[in-house]
Amino acid sequence: MPDRTHQFGLLRARGEKGSTAAARVLERLALEGGIVSPVTTRRGLNARLTYLTRSASGYQAMREAGITVTSRTMRDWTRHTQTPSRANRARIDVAYRAYRRHNVARHLLARLNARGGTRVEIHPLDQSQVLNKYRRVLDFRRINIRRWDRIVAAWQAGDDAALADAWDETLPDLGSDWGKYEYVTAVAFSA
Repeated sequence: MPDRTHQFGLLRARGEKGSTAAARVLERLALEGGIVSPVTTRRGLNARLTYLTRSASGYQAMREAGITVTSRTMRDWTRHTQTPSRANRARIDVAYRAYRRHNVARHLLARLNARGGTRVEIHPLDQSQVLNKYRRVLDFRRINIRRWDRIVAAWQAGDDAALADAWDETLPDLGSDWGKYEYVTAVAFSA
């Protein structure tokens, strides 16, 4: 039963939702081979703008990120005659990440589902600050997730609630104590 831990951290345990940790790993996998330079550098900004302005979907991603500049301003940005404000650079980075996530989701899903699924390592929450009488026995666990469809779809959409639900549906594979792994220090997998 997910969400058993209604007052997480009350006894000074530390960690995060497993779905949040999984989303971070998916984001890292999606950005592999992508643009490494930060958006604050000329190279990073130029690479993001080139990536986003190649298709109508890229322009749509920029509109969804809140970039509402004229076509002339966009042309000036790509020609380096004008530099976007700090807020617009941040929006360009958000648009790049969302568009990259959209573009690689299908490929990432195929990688994760290949050969019967992907092995996931779950590192339990940190109880070092919890008093001994309140500590639970938590072990490092491994599970093989065979179907990643709902997890990747929720991650691609940026829907944290759906991602948490999809992630929690995989936890019963851990056995009867799966509720103990709702919060973790880390989740690791590689495809």
